Amino acid sequence: MQQINLEHVKVAVVGAGTMGIGIAQLAAMHGHPTYVFDLDSSKVQSALTALKAQLSKRVQNGKMTQQLLESTFANLIVAEDIQQLVDAGLIIEAIVEKKEVKQNLFQQLAAICPEQTIFASNTSSISITAIASAIPHPERVIGLHFFNPAPVMKLVEIIRGLKTSAVIADAVFDLMKHWNKVPVRAKSTPGFIVNRVARPYYAEAFRALQENATTPEQLDYIMRECGRFAMGPCELTDLIGQDVNFSVTQSVYQEFFYEPRYRPSLIQKELVDAGCYGRKSGQGFYDYTQSQPAPVYELPVCYAKSLNKLKVTIKGEWLHSAALIERLKQASHVELSFQAAEQNEILIGDLSLRLSLGESVELAYPHEPVVLMDWHADWENAQSIPVVASPACSAEQRQAVELFLIGMDMIPIWSKDHPGLYVIRSIAMLVNEACEAVLHDIASDQDIDSAMKYGVNYPCGPFEWADKIGYYTILQILENMYRIYGEDRYRTSIYLAKKAVQGQAQQTQQHPLRVAG
Repeated sequence: MQQINLEHVKVAVVGAGTMGIGIAQLAAMHGHPTYVFDLDSSKVQSALTALKAQLSKRVQNGKMTQQLLESTFANLIVAEDIQQLVDAGLIIEAIVEKKEVKQNLFQQLAAICPEQTIFASNTSSISITAIASAIPHPERVIGLHFFNPAPVMKLVEIIRGLKTSAVIADAVFDLMKHWNKVPVRAKSTPGFIVNRVARPYYAEAFRALQENATTPEQLDYIMRECGRFAMGPCELTDLIGQDVNFSVTQSVYQEFFYEPRYRPSLIQKELVDAGCYGRKSGQGFYDYTQSQPAPVYELPVCYAKSLNKLKVTIKGEWLHSAALIERLKQASHVELSFQAAEQNEILIGDLSLRLSLGESVELAYPHEPVVLMDWHADWENAQSIPVVASPACSAEQRQAVELFLIGMDMIPIWSKDHPGLYVIRSIAMLVNEACEAVLHDIASDQDIDSAMKYGVNYPCGPFEWADKIGYYTILQILENMYRIYGEDRYRTSIYLAKKAVQGQAQQTQQHPLRVAG
């Protein structure tokens, strides 16, 4: 089959909701004659009226030209009857998220449209293979998953069903680039890329709350400050809607034949059962009826300052946290020495301060003075860090840790014992899920990284994180958590294990053990 060029194709959008009108706006702004059809024709007119008011404001604010506004609306055509869509080359549905309803629509269109007409579904999680199975010429059915708001969000997931034509997938990919989007390719699988890979961000947060290790306010602060996420998981699910997020999790869980990694949380089910859906209902993890509904977390006040220099020994290479050691070198409150060692640790007297590798400090070090700390995405500018002390730590040793961190202007957030703490645990699970997706040939490393950055605004893609932290470190964290919990949700992907082994072999060849510093 020859290549298909869709840059001048007539487009039709079925569904005049927020997503449908957003997609229609995109097509019309890029020069396509664009039909908009909805069973409720009055809904189309009111949606276009609202769109015109919105774009007129952009013109007034100098963010859009009057010429572009006029050309956009010149390209928008209200279709009163589905028969008018017969000459559209690309039809995008943005209707109710039910497989049978989408199949029924495409069956109606197949009866009136040529077999070359491309049918695209904006579904966020329904199998494209399943939708296409009831449609004549299933090779023309493809997933085209935009993110809300469609004109603003850069990511578009292009989903191939089992019978989707590669030529059509390539043509749609090129069209999305023409629309200035960031298209990524994925095979039809529950949740596609974003809604699948993102599940651990919510699941591990709810697990921490269910284990009573933290509070929503503290957790959201930690994920924003230490993980550099734009929003913490509790405030984010309140924004998405607890009912919507819970429904997606349930769908992915069921579609994967009850794979433990996607098991829904009782914490979230309680919110949904109580009608606490988040912002839209006025109550979720936070109360939005209050004058200040945003999550507020106050860092603990620490006044302690070291009168004498702390004698500190840095052991190991700290290859993946070099910025922490550099910051420590600039501090005036410590007297540093360095030792070669296979294990990274900071000795403050008899106490060992280490980055968490997924251990339970109470189970692993009941008789050793050990403090574990979480990972920070930006050690150079870190303001605080979660830490947890083993039962063997004395009050004086805990105070020494406080003096050590405060001397670098870093406030310790003392936590209950929670294996892997919060940031590194969540990132490890995100990396593992991404590795499973690559292992099963759902998408490439690069497309997954792009999807998570542009679809849910993560500060890094999973594989970028893994490069920064080290695949072997991620592997150790997951193996420790698997050993502690004994649950399949923490089993490591074989793709991750192989990457870790390869990375260790390269590191041994390139960086023989040497004294840090």
